Amino acid sequence: MLGASAKFMAIALLAGSLAACVTDGGDQGSDQGGMVYTDDRGVTNQPFPTDYRAQVLAFLRTYLNNPVGVRDAAMAEPVQRTVGGRLRYVSCLRYNAREIDGSYSGVVQRAAVYVDARLDRMIEKAGEICAGVTYAPFPELEKLTR
Repeated sequence: MLGASAKFMAIALLAGSLAACVTDGGDQGSDQGGMVYTDDRGVTNQPFPTDYRAQVLAFLRTYLNNPVGVRDAAMAEPVQRTVGGRLRYVSCLRYNAREIDGSYSGVVQRAAVYVDARLDRMIEKAGEICAGVTYAPFPELEKLTR
């Protein structure tokens, strides 16, 4: 039989071990916000995401509350930018999506970040990352359906 102090010590050690496993994802450079989908191995020589438009469309179909009737859609070709201290391909996009009630709230700017040529995350506050990019019309986004 273990004494009360031995049980307490075992529980404290277990809790400390589990706490050491918890992370906030800060090592991935997600200080910009957004969701991370792939394991970032930190490789600096990243391949170009050749199907970036299709990846963004697939993501936005589920990301937007109402993907039908998007207006003013524009997208920039992926360019290399430093995101979270790592060189990544980033494609910036602008669009005006419908809200749940059918109204439009205005044009938003997002940055799609790619790791190993796959969409890794969408950064919602993309101002600095998207500075100076050249946008082209993105009609596929305006034709999106559910």
